[in-house]
Amino acid sequence: MDDTLERIADALDRLSPIPLDPPNFDQCDAFLWQANPIGLIPVSNVSCVDINLLLGIDNSRDTLRANTEQFSKGYPANNALLWGARGMGKSSLVKAVHQDVGGLVLIEIQREDLSSVGELLNLLRSSSRRFLLFCDDLSFDHDDTTYKSLKAILDGGIEGRPENVLFYATSNRRHLMPRDMIENESQSGVNPAEAVEEKVSLSDRFGLWLGFHGCSQDIYLAIIKGYCKKYSIKITNDELNAEAIEWQATRGSRSGRVAWQFFVDLAGRKNIRF
Repeated sequence: MDDTLERIADALDRLSPIPLDPPNFDQCDAFLWQANPIGLIPVSNVSCVDINLLLGIDNSRDTLRANTEQFSKGYPANNALLWGARGMGKSSLVKAVHQDVGGLVLIEIQREDLSSVGELLNLLRSSSRRFLLFCDDLSFDHDDTTYKSLKAILDGGIEGRPENVLFYATSNRRHLMPRDMIENESQSGVNPAEAVEEKVSLSDRFGLWLGFHGCSQDIYLAIIKGYCKKYSIKITNDELNAEAIEWQATRGSRSGRVAWQFFVDLAGRKNIRF
């Protein structure tokens, strides 16, 4: 009987996941978290825009930067949800703030890897560094239960969220769920209020809600002119305005992303490298 128990114990040990060794967080300031195979991948060079080039989002920029700086200094800070229009600099702002504040380790998590976040938190809990977890373009569909894993980051379960971890997410949806999903659930079930509460309460767990909205033509042109100044591109105002407005008309939209795409085209035509 004892031999049988020992064989079972040995088999369970072999099946148990190998504990993760913490990486050297001093080797770089950014990592990618992946669930399969599980681990952290160092990122030596984060692609980001200078924070001073992010125009038209002044309030969100200043609020997120202040919150991040508080956290970097060991003071209380809130998890943040950056939501709203596509291409208006939500993810660019997170990366720019991380670079501007300095001293924090940025870890990007894909939405599909959220189910493994508990292991990541255990890995970070004992570190002396402070971590900014980042999930870009976060949203959940009708039959998606991954959102429950997100609560482990925001609330931390019985242990609580590690004091040295903060979470930022971007989304096109204010409540992270499709509007029709919320509306349909509010009209069905024995207690529709509870059905809605389960979904909407997720976004309520973010202490900061920062909204991003479509930009005006003046802001659109100002963004492009800021890029031209930084990279010393010579072009007259009349020529720039005419070309930039034509570009956004062909795209059918106007945003910081469209401004950058026009600038990339302009820089190429002007033989400018960056």
